[in-house]
Amino acid sequence: MPQNPLPRDGAAENRPPVVLHLAQPVEGGVATVVTDLVRAQRADGLTVHLGCPPSGDLPHHAHAAGADVHPWPAERGPGPELAGEVWRVRRLVRALRPDVVHLHSAKAGLAGRLALHGRLPTVFQPHAWSFEAVDGATAALSLRWERLAARWAHRLLCVSDDERRRGEAAGVPGRWAVVPNGVDLTRFPDGGPGARRAARAALALPAALPVHDPLVVCVGRLCRQKGQDVLLRAWRRVTGRHPHAALVLVGDGPDRAALQRAAPASVHFVGPSDRVRLWYEAADLVVLPSRWEGMALAPLEAMACGRPVLLTEVAGAADGLPAAQRGTHLVPPDDPDALATALVRLLADRESTDRAGRAAQEHVRTGFDVRLTAAAVLDLYRDLLSLPHPHSRERLAR
Repeated sequence: MPQNPLPRDGAAENRPPVVLHLAQPVEGGVATVVTDLVRAQRADGLTVHLGCPPSGDLPHHAHAAGADVHPWPAERGPGPELAGEVWRVRRLVRALRPDVVHLHSAKAGLAGRLALHGRLPTVFQPHAWSFEAVDGATAALSLRWERLAARWAHRLLCVSDDERRRGEAAGVPGRWAVVPNGVDLTRFPDGGPGARRAARAALALPAALPVHDPLVVCVGRLCRQKGQDVLLRAWRRVTGRHPHAALVLVGDGPDRAALQRAAPASVHFVGPSDRVRLWYEAADLVVLPSRWEGMALAPLEAMACGRPVLLTEVAGAADGLPAAQRGTHLVPPDDPDALATALVRLLADRESTDRAGRAAQEHVRTGFDVRLTAAAVLDLYRDLLSLPHPHSRERLAR
Protein backbone atom coordinates (compact mmCIF):
# COMPACT_ATOMS: atom_id res chain seq x y z
CA MET A 1 0.00 0.00 0.00
CA PRO A 2 1.48 3.38 -0.97
CA GLN A 3 2.47 5.85 1.73
CA ASN A 4 0.49 9.11 1.48
CA PRO A 5 -0.69 8.45 -2.09
CA LEU A 6 -2.22 11.93 -2.51
CA PRO A 7 -0.52 15.26 -1.67
CA ARG A 8 -2.59 17.29 0.81
CA ASP A 9 -2.39 20.37 2.97
CA GLY A 10 -0.50 20.18 6.25
CA ALA A 11 -3.61 20.05 8.45
CA ALA A 12 -4.66 16.78 6.84
CA GLU A 13 -1.28 15.00 6.83
CA ASN A 14 -2.19 12.68 9.70
CA ARG A 15 -5.20 11.04 8.08
CA PRO A 16 -5.63 9.06 4.87
CA PRO A 17 -6.84 11.06 1.86
CA VAL A 18 -10.64 11.19 1.67
CA VAL A 19 -12.67 10.91 -1.54
CA LEU A 20 -16.42 11.44 -1.73
CA HIS A 21 -18.16 9.97 -4.77
CA LEU A 22 -21.69 11.21 -5.47
CA ALA A 23 -23.73 9.18 -7.94
CA GLN A 24 -27.18 9.03 -9.49
CA PRO A 25 -28.09 6.68 -11.28
CA VAL A 26 -27.36 3.61 -9.17
CA GLU A 27 -27.44 0.86 -11.78
CA GLY A 28 -25.87 -0.01 -15.11
CA GLY A 29 -22.55 1.32 -16.31
CA VAL A 30 -22.34 4.20 -13.85
CA ALA A 31 -22.71 1.80 -10.91
CA THR A 32 -19.99 -0.45 -12.34
CA VAL A 33 -17.57 2.44 -12.91
CA VAL A 34 -18.08 3.81 -9.39
CA THR A 35 -17.71 0.38 -7.79
CA ASP A 36 -14.49 -0.32 -9.70
CA LEU A 37 -13.05 3.05 -8.64
CA VAL A 38 -14.02 2.43 -5.01
CA ARG A 39 -12.29 -0.95 -4.99
CA ALA A 40 -9.09 0.42 -6.54
CA GLN A 41 -8.98 3.52 -4.34
CA ARG A 42 -9.44 1.52 -1.17
CA ALA A 43 -6.57 -0.71 -2.28
CA ASP A 44 -4.47 2.43 -2.75
CA GLY A 45 -5.08 3.51 0.83
CA LEU A 46 -7.72 6.18 0.36
CA THR A 47 -10.74 6.63 2.59
CA VAL A 48 -13.69 6.38 0.21
CA HIS A 49 -17.24 7.54 0.80
CA LEU A 50 -20.21 7.25 -1.54
CA GLY A 51 -23.40 9.28 -1.46
CA CYS A 52 -26.18 7.77 -3.57
CA PRO A 53 -29.86 6.83 -3.49
CA PRO A 54 -30.41 3.74 -1.31
CA SER A 55 -31.98 1.69 -4.13
CA GLY A 56 -30.40 -0.13 -7.07
CA ASP A 57 -27.19 -2.15 -7.31
CA LEU A 58 -24.67 0.50 -6.37
CA PRO A 59 -25.02 0.82 -2.57
CA HIS A 60 -24.51 -2.89 -1.94
CA HIS A 61 -21.70 -3.34 -4.46
CA ALA A 62 -19.82 -0.22 -3.38
CA HIS A 63 -20.07 -1.21 0.27
CA ALA A 64 -18.69 -4.65 -0.57
CA ALA A 65 -15.84 -2.90 -2.42
CA GLY A 66 -14.93 -0.92 0.70
CA ALA A 67 -16.85 2.36 0.56
CA ASP A 68 -18.68 3.93 3.45
CA VAL A 69 -22.10 4.39 1.82
CA HIS A 70 -24.35 7.30 2.82
CA PRO A 71 -27.97 7.53 1.66
CA TRP A 72 -28.46 10.50 -0.65
CA PRO A 73 -32.09 10.40 -1.83
CA ALA A 74 -32.17 11.94 -5.30
CA GLU A 75 -34.36 11.61 -8.39
CA ARG A 76 -32.78 10.91 -11.78
CA GLY A 77 -33.93 14.22 -13.23
CA PRO A 78 -34.22 17.80 -11.96
CA GLY A 79 -37.43 18.70 -10.16
CA PRO A 80 -38.89 20.26 -7.04
CA GLU A 81 -36.74 18.00 -4.85
CA LEU A 82 -33.52 19.65 -6.08
CA ALA A 83 -33.17 22.13 -3.22
CA GLY A 84 -33.29 19.31 -0.67
CA GLU A 85 -30.85 17.23 -2.70
CA VAL A 86 -28.37 20.13 -2.78
CA TRP A 87 -28.74 20.70 0.96
CA ARG A 88 -28.04 17.03 1.65
CA VAL A 89 -24.82 17.23 -0.42
CA ARG A 90 -23.62 20.14 1.68
CA ARG A 91 -24.46 18.25 4.85
CA LEU A 92 -22.48 15.21 3.65
CA VAL A 93 -19.47 17.36 2.80
CA ARG A 94 -19.50 19.10 6.18
CA ALA A 95 -19.61 15.75 7.95
CA LEU A 96 -17.04 13.90 5.85
CA ARG A 97 -14.54 16.70 5.02
CA PRO A 98 -13.36 15.12 1.76
CA ASP A 99 -10.18 16.11 -0.05
CA VAL A 100 -11.79 15.44 -3.46
CA VAL A 101 -15.45 15.25 -4.52
CA HIS A 102 -16.13 13.14 -7.61
CA LEU A 103 -19.56 13.67 -9.19
CA HIS A 104 -20.97 10.98 -11.49
CA SER A 105 -23.57 11.66 -14.20
CA ALA A 106 -25.87 14.62 -14.80
CA LYS A 107 -27.94 14.66 -11.60
CA ALA A 108 -25.03 14.33 -9.22
CA GLY A 109 -23.21 16.91 -11.32
CA LEU A 110 -26.14 19.30 -10.97
CA ALA A 111 -26.67 18.95 -7.22
CA GLY A 112 -22.99 18.65 -6.36
CA ARG A 113 -21.83 21.70 -8.26
CA LEU A 114 -24.70 23.79 -6.92
CA ALA A 115 -23.75 22.70 -3.41
CA LEU A 116 -20.00 23.27 -3.72
CA HIS A 117 -19.53 26.09 -6.24
CA GLY A 118 -15.94 24.91 -6.67
CA ARG A 119 -14.97 25.37 -3.01
CA LEU A 120 -13.38 21.92 -2.94
CA PRO A 121 -11.41 20.05 -5.63
CA THR A 122 -14.30 18.78 -7.75
CA VAL A 123 -14.33 16.25 -10.59
CA PHE A 124 -17.46 16.02 -12.75
CA GLN A 125 -17.79 12.89 -14.90
CA PRO A 126 -20.87 13.19 -17.15
CA HIS A 127 -20.99 9.55 -18.36
CA ALA A 128 -22.67 10.99 -21.55
CA TRP A 129 -23.84 14.57 -21.93
CA SER A 130 -27.27 15.41 -20.58
CA PHE A 131 -28.07 17.72 -23.49
CA GLU A 132 -27.77 14.78 -25.91
CA ALA A 133 -30.44 12.85 -24.01
CA VAL A 134 -33.26 15.37 -24.50
CA ASP A 135 -34.73 17.60 -27.19
CA GLY A 136 -36.00 21.10 -27.71
CA ALA A 137 -36.15 23.58 -24.86
CA THR A 138 -34.99 20.98 -22.33
CA ALA A 139 -31.83 20.33 -24.34
CA ALA A 140 -31.15 24.06 -24.62
CA LEU A 141 -31.59 24.52 -20.87
CA SER A 142 -29.34 21.54 -20.12
CA LEU A 143 -26.62 22.87 -22.41
CA ARG A 144 -26.84 26.33 -20.86
CA TRP A 145 -26.38 24.75 -17.42
CA GLU A 146 -23.34 22.71 -18.50
CA ARG A 147 -21.69 25.82 -19.94
CA LEU A 148 -22.31 27.72 -16.70
CA ALA A 149 -21.42 24.94 -14.26
CA ALA A 150 -18.12 24.05 -15.93
CA ARG A 151 -16.51 26.80 -13.84
CA TRP A 152 -17.38 24.81 -10.69
CA ALA A 153 -15.53 21.66 -11.74
CA HIS A 154 -11.76 21.58 -11.45
CA ARG A 155 -11.80 18.79 -14.02
CA LEU A 156 -14.40 17.61 -16.51
CA LEU A 157 -13.58 13.91 -16.79
CA CYS A 158 -14.70 12.27 -20.02
CA VAL A 159 -14.60 8.55 -20.72
CA SER A 160 -13.69 8.97 -24.39
CA ASP A 161 -12.07 11.52 -26.66
CA ASP A 162 -15.33 11.65 -28.58
CA GLU A 163 -17.26 12.64 -25.44
CA ARG A 164 -14.76 15.45 -24.82
CA ARG A 165 -14.98 16.64 -28.44
CA ARG A 166 -18.78 16.75 -28.24
CA GLY A 167 -18.59 18.83 -25.09
CA GLU A 168 -16.10 21.23 -26.66
CA ALA A 169 -18.16 21.50 -29.86
CA ALA A 170 -21.22 22.36 -27.75
CA GLY A 171 -19.34 25.22 -26.11
CA VAL A 172 -18.72 23.70 -22.68
CA PRO A 173 -15.56 25.50 -21.41
CA GLY A 174 -13.93 22.63 -19.56
CA ARG A 175 -10.63 21.91 -17.88
CA TRP A 176 -10.64 18.55 -19.57
CA ALA A 177 -9.31 15.11 -18.74
CA VAL A 178 -9.99 11.89 -20.65
CA VAL A 179 -9.77 8.49 -18.95
CA PRO A 180 -11.38 5.68 -20.96
CA ASN A 181 -13.64 3.21 -19.21
CA GLY A 182 -12.01 -0.07 -18.30
CA VAL A 183 -13.06 -3.67 -17.73
CA ASP A 184 -12.35 -5.79 -14.67
CA LEU A 185 -10.67 -8.64 -16.50
CA THR A 186 -11.05 -10.94 -13.50
CA ARG A 187 -14.84 -10.73 -13.94
CA PHE A 188 -14.71 -11.19 -17.71
CA PRO A 189 -11.92 -13.73 -18.35
CA ASP A 190 -11.00 -15.40 -21.60
CA GLY A 191 -13.18 -18.50 -21.59
CA GLY A 192 -11.29 -20.22 -24.40
CA PRO A 193 -12.60 -21.95 -27.54
CA GLY A 194 -15.27 -23.98 -25.75
CA ALA A 195 -16.81 -21.02 -23.93
CA ARG A 196 -19.82 -20.60 -26.21
CA ARG A 197 -21.02 -24.18 -25.91
CA ALA A 198 -20.33 -24.26 -22.15
CA ALA A 199 -22.17 -20.98 -21.59
CA ARG A 200 -25.25 -22.11 -23.51
CA ALA A 201 -25.31 -25.32 -21.50
CA ALA A 202 -24.90 -23.43 -18.20
CA LEU A 203 -27.73 -21.06 -19.07
CA ALA A 204 -30.00 -24.01 -19.88
CA LEU A 205 -31.26 -22.33 -23.02
CA PRO A 206 -34.60 -23.62 -24.27
CA ALA A 207 -34.84 -25.97 -27.21
CA ALA A 208 -35.62 -22.97 -29.41
CA LEU A 209 -31.99 -21.85 -28.96
CA PRO A 210 -29.76 -24.83 -29.92
CA VAL A 211 -26.03 -24.32 -29.79
CA HIS A 212 -25.55 -24.21 -33.55
CA ASP A 213 -28.15 -21.48 -34.22
CA PRO A 214 -27.17 -17.79 -34.32
CA LEU A 215 -27.65 -15.97 -31.04
CA VAL A 216 -27.50 -12.17 -30.74
CA VAL A 217 -27.36 -10.64 -27.25
CA CYS A 218 -28.08 -7.07 -26.17
CA VAL A 219 -27.13 -6.09 -22.59
CA GLY A 220 -28.41 -2.80 -21.23
CA ARG A 221 -31.14 -0.91 -19.44
CA LEU A 222 -34.39 -1.18 -21.38
CA CYS A 223 -34.86 2.50 -22.15
CA ARG A 224 -34.80 4.96 -25.01
CA GLN A 225 -31.07 5.65 -24.64
CA LYS A 226 -30.08 2.07 -25.40
CA GLY A 227 -32.21 1.84 -28.55
CA GLN A 228 -33.74 -1.62 -28.14
CA ASP A 229 -36.83 -0.34 -29.95
CA VAL A 230 -34.66 0.27 -33.02
CA LEU A 231 -33.22 -3.21 -32.68
CA LEU A 232 -36.68 -4.79 -32.63
CA ARG A 233 -37.63 -2.90 -35.80
CA ALA A 234 -34.50 -4.25 -37.45
CA TRP A 235 -34.91 -7.78 -36.12
CA ARG A 236 -37.84 -8.82 -38.31
CA ARG A 237 -35.70 -8.26 -41.37
CA VAL A 238 -32.83 -10.23 -39.78
CA THR A 239 -35.01 -13.28 -39.18
CA GLY A 240 -36.20 -13.05 -42.77
CA ARG A 241 -32.64 -13.93 -43.79
CA HIS A 242 -31.67 -15.98 -40.72
CA PRO A 243 -34.93 -17.69 -39.69
CA HIS A 244 -33.34 -19.67 -36.83
CA ALA A 245 -31.62 -16.67 -35.22
CA ALA A 246 -32.62 -15.61 -31.72
CA LEU A 247 -32.21 -12.32 -29.89
CA VAL A 248 -31.84 -12.09 -26.10
CA LEU A 249 -32.32 -8.80 -24.23
CA VAL A 250 -30.58 -8.80 -20.84
CA GLY A 251 -31.67 -6.06 -18.46
CA ASP A 252 -34.70 -4.22 -17.16
CA GLY A 253 -36.04 -0.71 -17.37
CA PRO A 254 -39.00 1.55 -18.03
CA ASP A 255 -39.52 0.39 -21.64
CA ARG A 256 -39.71 -3.33 -20.94
CA ALA A 257 -43.49 -3.71 -21.26
CA ALA A 258 -43.65 -1.77 -24.54
CA LEU A 259 -40.72 -3.70 -25.98
CA GLN A 260 -42.27 -7.04 -25.05
CA ARG A 261 -45.51 -6.08 -26.80
CA ALA A 262 -43.55 -5.25 -29.96
CA ALA A 263 -41.26 -8.29 -29.92
CA PRO A 264 -41.68 -11.37 -32.14
CA ALA A 265 -41.34 -14.88 -30.74
CA SER A 266 -37.62 -15.08 -31.56
CA VAL A 267 -36.85 -12.33 -29.00
CA HIS A 268 -36.34 -13.40 -25.39
CA PHE A 269 -36.36 -11.10 -22.34
CA VAL A 270 -34.36 -12.48 -19.41
CA GLY A 271 -34.47 -9.43 -17.13
CA PRO A 272 -31.57 -8.28 -14.97
CA SER A 273 -28.97 -10.99 -14.54
CA ASP A 274 -25.94 -11.70 -12.39
CA ARG A 275 -24.76 -14.05 -15.15
CA VAL A 276 -23.99 -11.41 -17.77
CA ARG A 277 -20.62 -12.96 -18.55
CA LEU A 278 -22.32 -16.20 -19.57
CA TRP A 279 -24.70 -14.31 -21.85
CA TYR A 280 -21.73 -12.66 -23.58
CA GLU A 281 -20.01 -16.01 -23.95
CA ALA A 282 -23.17 -17.69 -25.28
CA ALA A 283 -23.57 -15.06 -28.02
CA ASP A 284 -22.34 -15.10 -31.58
CA LEU A 285 -22.66 -11.33 -31.69
CA VAL A 286 -23.35 -8.63 -29.07
CA VAL A 287 -25.23 -5.54 -30.23
CA LEU A 288 -25.85 -2.19 -28.55
CA PRO A 289 -27.90 0.23 -30.70
CA SER A 290 -27.62 3.25 -28.38
CA ARG A 291 -28.86 6.73 -29.25
CA TRP A 292 -26.21 8.37 -27.04
CA GLU A 293 -23.36 7.28 -24.75
CA GLY A 294 -20.09 8.46 -23.23
CA MET A 295 -18.37 5.11 -23.65
CA ALA A 296 -20.59 2.13 -22.98
CA LEU A 297 -19.20 -0.64 -20.79
CA ALA A 298 -21.21 -3.55 -22.18
CA PRO A 299 -19.34 -3.67 -25.54
CA LEU A 300 -15.97 -3.60 -23.75
CA GLU A 301 -17.08 -6.44 -21.47
CA ALA A 302 -18.31 -8.48 -24.45
CA MET A 303 -15.07 -7.95 -26.34
CA ALA A 304 -13.06 -8.95 -23.25
CA CYS A 305 -14.93 -12.27 -23.47
CA GLY A 306 -13.94 -12.64 -27.12
CA ARG A 307 -17.25 -11.65 -28.67
CA PRO A 308 -17.59 -9.28 -31.64
CA VAL A 309 -19.86 -6.29 -31.20
CA LEU A 310 -22.06 -4.19 -33.44
CA LEU A 311 -22.51 -0.62 -32.23
CA THR A 312 -24.04 2.67 -33.27
CA GLU A 313 -21.82 5.66 -33.99
CA VAL A 314 -22.28 7.41 -30.66
CA ALA A 315 -19.63 8.86 -28.36
CA GLY A 316 -17.00 6.34 -27.36
CA ALA A 317 -18.04 3.60 -29.79
CA ALA A 318 -15.23 4.08 -32.30
CA ASP A 319 -12.73 4.76 -29.50
CA GLY A 320 -13.46 1.34 -28.00
CA LEU A 321 -13.27 -0.71 -31.22
CA PRO A 322 -10.15 -1.99 -32.96
CA ALA A 323 -9.32 0.42 -35.77
CA ALA A 324 -9.88 -2.26 -38.44
CA GLN A 325 -13.49 -2.79 -37.28
CA ARG A 326 -14.64 0.84 -37.25
CA GLY A 327 -15.84 0.63 -40.84
CA THR A 328 -17.71 -2.68 -40.45
CA HIS A 329 -19.01 -2.80 -36.87
CA LEU A 330 -20.53 0.69 -36.61
CA VAL A 331 -23.87 1.89 -37.98
CA PRO A 332 -25.72 5.21 -37.65
CA PRO A 333 -27.95 5.55 -34.57
CA ASP A 334 -31.73 5.38 -34.93
CA ASP A 335 -31.46 3.63 -38.32
CA PRO A 336 -33.14 0.17 -38.24
CA ASP A 337 -32.39 -0.51 -41.91
CA ALA A 338 -28.65 0.03 -41.49
CA LEU A 339 -28.71 -2.03 -38.30
CA ALA A 340 -30.53 -4.89 -40.00
CA THR A 341 -28.15 -4.88 -42.96
CA ALA A 342 -25.13 -5.10 -40.66
CA LEU A 343 -26.67 -7.85 -38.53
CA VAL A 344 -27.53 -9.94 -41.61
CA ARG A 345 -24.01 -9.50 -42.98
CA LEU A 346 -22.21 -10.36 -39.74
CA LEU A 347 -24.35 -13.43 -39.01
CA ALA A 348 -23.85 -14.72 -42.55
CA ASP A 349 -20.09 -15.18 -42.10
CA ARG A 350 -19.64 -16.78 -38.70
CA GLU A 351 -15.94 -17.56 -39.29
CA SER A 352 -15.12 -13.93 -40.06
CA THR A 353 -17.22 -12.77 -37.13
CA ASP A 354 -15.35 -15.12 -34.78
CA ARG A 355 -12.04 -13.69 -36.02
CA ALA A 356 -13.35 -10.21 -35.29
CA GLY A 357 -14.20 -11.34 -31.77
CA ARG A 358 -10.66 -12.59 -31.18
CA ALA A 359 -9.17 -9.34 -32.47
CA ALA A 360 -11.55 -7.32 -30.29
CA GLN A 361 -10.58 -9.39 -27.27
CA GLU A 362 -6.89 -8.67 -27.72
CA HIS A 363 -7.65 -4.97 -28.22
CA VAL A 364 -9.65 -4.66 -24.99
CA ARG A 365 -7.50 -6.86 -22.79
CA THR A 366 -4.36 -4.88 -23.64
CA GLY A 367 -5.81 -1.34 -23.65
CA PHE A 368 -8.92 -1.22 -21.45
CA ASP A 369 -7.93 -2.92 -18.20
CA VAL A 370 -9.79 -1.23 -15.33
CA ARG A 371 -6.53 -1.02 -13.41
CA LEU A 372 -5.26 1.47 -16.00
CA THR A 373 -8.45 3.49 -15.57
CA ALA A 374 -8.17 3.56 -11.78
CA ALA A 375 -4.49 4.57 -11.88
CA ALA A 376 -5.25 7.43 -14.27
CA VAL A 377 -8.06 8.73 -12.03
CA LEU A 378 -5.74 8.62 -9.01
CA ASP A 379 -3.16 10.62 -10.99
CA LEU A 380 -5.88 13.16 -11.75
CA TYR A 381 -6.64 13.50 -8.02
CA ARG A 382 -2.93 13.95 -7.30
CA ASP A 383 -2.76 16.71 -9.88
CA LEU A 384 -5.74 18.50 -8.36
CA LEU A 385 -4.46 18.33 -4.81
CA SER A 386 -1.06 19.66 -5.72
CA LEU A 387 -2.72 22.89 -6.90
CA PRO A 388 -3.76 25.73 -4.56
CA HIS A 389 -7.48 26.23 -4.11
CA PRO A 390 -8.93 29.54 -2.93
CA HIS A 391 -11.43 27.93 -0.57
CA SER A 392 -10.70 25.47 2.22
CA ARG A 393 -12.78 22.76 3.83
CA GLU A 394 -12.96 24.97 6.90
CA ARG A 395 -14.62 27.78 4.96
CA LEU A 396 -17.15 25.41 3.41
CA ALA A 397 -18.02 24.00 6.86
CA ARG A 398 -18.98 27.38 8.27
